[in-house]
Amino acid sequence: MPRVVVDVMLKPEILDPQGQAVANALPRLGVSDVASVRIGRRIEIEFTGEPDLDRAREIADKLLANPVIEDFTVRVEADETADAHS
Repeated sequence: MPRVVVDVMLKPEILDPQGQAVANALPRLGVSDVASVRIGRRIEIEFTGEPDLDRAREIADKLLANPVIEDFTVRVEADETADAHS
């Protein structure tokens, strides 16, 4: 069954302390070629019928993201288990 995926990220102008902590730790792991890290959230929504992108956008705007400091994207993702059995 297809699912709707909502990705929520801090807006580019908002500082990301979690991402900065990860970026600062990378050199200790021997990784020196990463310029920056941003951390966000992925939310998966499964509707009982067909995926409803308009409804998912409404849910994201009113409940899942803070529009003052976060941006979000909404997309339909195919069921990978169905592809694996083909």
